[in-house]
Amino acid sequence: PPQPTMAGLAPRVAAAFAVPHVRVDALCLTSVSLTLAIGEPLRQIHAGGLKPAKIDVRLLLPSRDIALAFPAPVDAADTALLHRRWLAQRNAQGQVLRHNLLALRATHGIDVRVRFRALPFTPPVKLYLLNGSEALFAYYTLARRERDIGPEHLTLYDAEGTRSMLFAFARGAGERDAEFVTQSRLWFDALWETISSDLVLG
Repeated sequence: PPQPTMAGLAPRVAAAFAVPHVRVDALCLTSVSLTLAIGEPLRQIHAGGLKPAKIDVRLLLPSRDIALAFPAPVDAADTALLHRRWLAQRNAQGQVLRHNLLALRATHGIDVRVRFRALPFTPPVKLYLLNGSEALFAYYTLARRERDIGPEHLTLYDAEGTRSMLFAFARGAGERDAEFVTQSRLWFDALWETISSDLVLG
């Protein structure tokens, strides 16, 4: 059954790190959930329980240059403030994720590559592809929310990605699941290779 992202993602990511060549592809809004989920396999690597030889991570995140569909303020006057908050979160999460993974080069001699590309749109869904054999998919479901950003109190439309219900599909779980994994990989690769652009975390 589907689980909230924070409950369902971490154990699947940890399991994905049990192979010699780890491949993680993610399409999401900020990478908050993935950064948190990767904490567990990192802990296991440092404890000696996991010993991958190579880790490849690719992330597709919205470009800083687009007008986001969400998070979106109810009052348009707050658009710039909300965009700055989202961008700061996107950059901070991406930098932490990249730093923690690249540190494994020095500490464990693991061949690590972390790459980012920018999307020209706001993704209405999040997708995680693990080792080409598993796809985890969730909708960003919007709701009206209240947020404090510094001294400002904002009313906005946003999704709580960490609580989005995550649906799991695996190659070994039947033809339907296998085809979903295949098509998800084709979709991700097409976005990566065509309309996405270089992303600078800063």
